[in-house]
Amino acid sequence: MVHDDDEADDETFASHADEYAKNRDVPSSAALPIIRPALGRQQSVSDRAKSAMQGYLNHFLGNISIVNSPEVCKFLEVSKLSFLPEYGPKLKEDYVMVKHLPKIPKDDDSRKCCTSSCFSCCNDNWQKVWAVLKPGFLALLADPFDKQPLDIIVFDVLPPSDGNGDGRLSLASEIKERNPLRHSFKVTCGIRSIRIRGKSSSKVKDWVAAINDAGLRPPEGWCYPHRYGSFAPPRGLIEDGSQAQWFVDGQAAFDAIASSIEDARSEIFICGWWVCPELYLRRPFDIHASSRLDNLLEAKAKQGVQIYILLYKEVALALKINSVYSKRKLLSIHENVRVLRYPDHFSSGVYLWSHHEKLVIVDNHICFIGGLDLCFGRYDSSEHKVGDCPPLIWPGKDFYNPRESEPNSWEDTMKDELDRRNYPRMPWHDVHCALWGPPCRDIARHFVQRWNYAKRNKAPYEEAIPLLMPQHHMVIPHYLGRSTEMEIENNNAENHRVIKREDSFSSLSQEQDVPLLLTRDESEGDPKMNGLNSFIHHVDKPIKVGGGLPFSFRRVKIEAVGQDTPMKGFVDDLGYMHYDEKKSLDRVPHVEQQSTGPEWWETQERGDQGDFADESGQVGPRVSCRCQVIRSVSQWSAGTSQTEESIHNAYCSLIEKAEHFIYIENQFFISGLSGDEMIRNRVLEALYRRIMLAYNENKSFRVIIVIPLLPGFQGGLDDSGAASVRAIMHWQYRTICRGQNSILHNLYELLGSKIHDYISFFGLRSYGRLFDGGPVATSQVYVHSKIMIVDDRISLIGSANINDRSLLGSRDSEIGVVIEDRELIGSYMDGKPWKAGKFSLTLRLSLWSEHLGLPAEEVNQIMDPIIESSYKDIWMATAKTNTAIYQDVFSCVPNDLIHTRLAFRQSVAFWKERIGHTTIDLGIAPQKLESYHDGDIKSTDPLERLASVRGHLVSFPLEFMCQESLRPGFSESEYYAAAQVFH
Repeated sequence: MVHDDDEADDETFASHADEYAKNRDVPSSAALPIIRPALGRQQSVSDRAKSAMQGYLNHFLGNISIVNSPEVCKFLEVSKLSFLPEYGPKLKEDYVMVKHLPKIPKDDDSRKCCTSSCFSCCNDNWQKVWAVLKPGFLALLADPFDKQPLDIIVFDVLPPSDGNGDGRLSLASEIKERNPLRHSFKVTCGIRSIRIRGKSSSKVKDWVAAINDAGLRPPEGWCYPHRYGSFAPPRGLIEDGSQAQWFVDGQAAFDAIASSIEDARSEIFICGWWVCPELYLRRPFDIHASSRLDNLLEAKAKQGVQIYILLYKEVALALKINSVYSKRKLLSIHENVRVLRYPDHFSSGVYLWSHHEKLVIVDNHICFIGGLDLCFGRYDSSEHKVGDCPPLIWPGKDFYNPRESEPNSWEDTMKDELDRRNYPRMPWHDVHCALWGPPCRDIARHFVQRWNYAKRNKAPYEEAIPLLMPQHHMVIPHYLGRSTEMEIENNNAENHRVIKREDSFSSLSQEQDVPLLLTRDESEGDPKMNGLNSFIHHVDKPIKVGGGLPFSFRRVKIEAVGQDTPMKGFVDDLGYMHYDEKKSLDRVPHVEQQSTGPEWWETQERGDQGDFADESGQVGPRVSCRCQVIRSVSQWSAGTSQTEESIHNAYCSLIEKAEHFIYIENQFFISGLSGDEMIRNRVLEALYRRIMLAYNENKSFRVIIVIPLLPGFQGGLDDSGAASVRAIMHWQYRTICRGQNSILHNLYELLGSKIHDYISFFGLRSYGRLFDGGPVATSQVYVHSKIMIVDDRISLIGSANINDRSLLGSRDSEIGVVIEDRELIGSYMDGKPWKAGKFSLTLRLSLWSEHLGLPAEEVNQIMDPIIESSYKDIWMATAKTNTAIYQDVFSCVPNDLIHTRLAFRQSVAFWKERIGHTTIDLGIAPQKLESYHDGDIKSTDPLERLASVRGHLVSFPLEFMCQESLRPGFSESEYYAAAQVFH
């Protein structure tokens, strides 16, 4: 019996033996004459020996047949993954033994733990595999020539210390075997713990040290939490390529997503709560057939682009989004499209919570994140039209109003579900964001973590569903240090800067990773080498997405980078890490400040908006920024070892540190004050404390919150089947203004009538004719965005609602990003000059100009959100006027005049009798409005009265149903559901 330590080092691979046996010109004795000293020469023997060895190695490595042999791979500890730049630098590789993998089919017995046939010490469970350690993961391959891993361990944030006094748990640790001749260690990743065996104690120690170092080394340090307790560190502290661009409403965002998909070269990741394959990303739909999502994906899949789609598997009794239909349609597109639905409710025991992220990631180069799912009902523009008859913009089931009805079937998507001549669509307001650089890779890493977890649970043995490897941040200044010398070329008239590609064996600096291996499919210098798309962009005029050249091994002068640090002025005190802020600020480059006045918005050149530009003001400038990816995940959603609620922490921290102003748009607003045992997230408490601080210091401070007027679920407010709608209303009113747990109740006791100087709530509404000559209708504009803007300098954008479901981490899974501007521009705050952030200020101005109906030449009036001339005279006055007009024309609900369900029934009955038809929320205007004028009844066209409406802003009805209990009753099934479902 031969023990592991005594095994021969040379592995035999029968499948490769013949291929590499030919043409092996191995220099053996050729080096000896060079080393032999010669008389009369000044050069020392050691110098000549060094030169001889260099010559030998150059000759040796110049023979591709030798270099790509199993023997050399093992000797040099290299594989096909070693020098693929997208996965980061080479760390450690070697053969190890594992027993958790399925049987690896091989013709020989080289993978057995024991070579003896008469004594099987481990029942043949242990197998020999090739382990590849990278900065963010450990991959296990069948042999060094494989690129697809048998298993991958993506490093995750470790749980707190186990109490042994060593600070924190280690990612890898030695295992004391019963058999002293055995040597093994375990690697802990999330909820997984994998046992690995090495050949000797020294090799095990080397592996443990290397893995722990790889998991903890800055700048990422994947195994400890960063600011806000996030898995991802702050990015953009140096010039690392971190950039962001905002989009308001679906028209702008979907067009940008379509452009990026069209430019995809390697792979596309899509993650959604709901994905509709028949969604048109550009409109009018009849002239943009190629922009339909399934057509876009089919075209790219046929070009070899690998597409991975992760869908939320809904509880069919609760939702009608039908992910089974979506999966079947998507899989029928092409074999390069892979789809996973998760979770399995019975096996996981997860029924109440959902996967709520909305992600599109293209080539690990650009990522789209925010509130928009790729599904019906989301496409919209700043006009927020309520009608489309005949259909030009919203075909079939995309003419969507969940307040009226949810489609019962998705089989015929071009067939109308809603009667366009009698019912309005529900306009959809949302905010999305594009990210480039390291934050894009952080979000891709999150997708990979979720995909691999779903793969192991849903399709562990399905070869068509591969495990994914997270790509590294191959922005050289970010990983290796600030680049001060880089050769560039101007390849077009706009001076777009791109890195020039060279052959892999071009002149290289000693600091870089030099590829020793050339795999056969990459040795020809393919322009799409490794599928990598890395670019250097000019901030103001970046090159077209996907249109650059791949990364090259260019000579670069490197400077060391210290430990990653939080962003200036926003260091939370969560006890995760301790940073030296002064040192961190020394490393942050000077922020360029434009000394522009308020007229900057008018004179802004639209060409500054980068790749994705339009003339409607719905696309923001593409800017360099400091940013950090935040999320809500736990064991059930991502397989993590501990719950992460960094979105919740970020909300509370940013609110606490706000100086003047907070603007929030969100689909829900359900939160709790300190001591509230029912609602556990503390966004409300943070707002309350910040407002009280401003009041006590006698300083101006504004909090403006825009939310939907009604929950976007089916059912009239008095219907027996609408208990869930009323339940959500109960929790929102409990948060806002009703009862001792509400913020307005607590603030009123101290502030009195001044309360609305500090915090106020609003909604959005739109109107229009359903068709030419048809009825005039109104509908709420459904606020689905999830954003917060602080002081016009920092923005939080993502998929998370303000409720316990989204913020606690252990419930719905969410993803978001905190964006802090690097580029500051001249503005005003509270009547004084203020340096606002380019990203945040332009986003707020776009949102406000849409809500208020302000043309571009009047946007200067709202540059300062604090002073009364903008806050009271424009913002609040517009909301009040619009609310009164809608009440006069439609008597629509919700409104402050209806306090009981009885009054609601009476109002519905009155308008149905008068008009003959109305919507579920009283949204149809009479043909003529009657009013008394000088004792006579005057009839006017409702559109004449509505012509005075500006924008979409209306007041939130704080008194609506104030005399009713909106909680489910004994006779309603929702009464027996867990309360957490609704908040």
